[in-house]
Amino acid sequence: MTKTYEQLLKCYESVRKKVDFKPEVALILGSGLGDYAETIQVEATLDYQEIEGFPVSTVVGHKGRFIFGYVGEVPVVIMQGRVHYYEGYSMQDVVLPARLMKLLGARILFLTNAAGGINKSFSAGDFMMITDQIASFVPSPLIGANIEELGTRFPDMSEIYDKDLQEVIRGVAKNLSIPLKEGVYLQLTGPAFETPAEVQMCGLLGADAVGMSTACEAVAANHMGMKICGISCISNLASGLTDSPLSHEEVFEAATKVAPLFKQLITESIIRMGRLL
Repeated sequence: MTKTYEQLLKCYESVRKKVDFKPEVALILGSGLGDYAETIQVEATLDYQEIEGFPVSTVVGHKGRFIFGYVGEVPVVIMQGRVHYYEGYSMQDVVLPARLMKLLGARILFLTNAAGGINKSFSAGDFMMITDQIASFVPSPLIGANIEELGTRFPDMSEIYDKDLQEVIRGVAKNLSIPLKEGVYLQLTGPAFETPAEVQMCGLLGADAVGMSTACEAVAANHMGMKICGISCISNLASGLTDSPLSHEEVFEAATKVAPLFKQLITESIIRMGRLL
């Protein structure tokens, strides 16, 4: 048994001693979206610090706890604050929460984040459904000895973001009259925002949005056989596309401003996804 898998099982056992709840959908909330977790029918909450061996988020605005409950009739587990690679954690620690939620029962992983818009047709406040990703600039969470209990050594990544789940999100956005962009998300390490030249490079590679999370979580979840979907809140135009300097406060405020619409989109999407399970 690898140390990574041993740590994962220790976290699983720690959670199970405190919470007896089996989710079907796992939701990770990005910057400015954390309050969504408090709007659902909450059955239990668990601070990350209460879980033995669990990495704890240090980012302002990330509360650092799991919330278990129901969105409609769908049992969910929500990460109210994620762990980032730039906080100094290993990539194994960064993706541990996603793996843990799969062990707890979740079959769908719904990823959200606040991202910088690279596509020049995007504006701050837009929602971009992630259709593909570029994770080449951060270490793969699958490096090292393969954990056979989780998945195969060489997993296929040709369709990380499930097409059926994408159709659900498209349909919900249309019904709610919420404009929805689509595109490719690229993850860089952070914590510094990108230079104009780096943003230009990302655009040349085919990215529509850039951020500091998400792609590594999707790789780990895909390795475990989860169905994955994701939405980026375009909180700002990336460096070089605007005259304003970038700040975390700007990102947080922009995501918070559109949070009500985002909550509607997430809620109805999860309810419909529940029918696919």
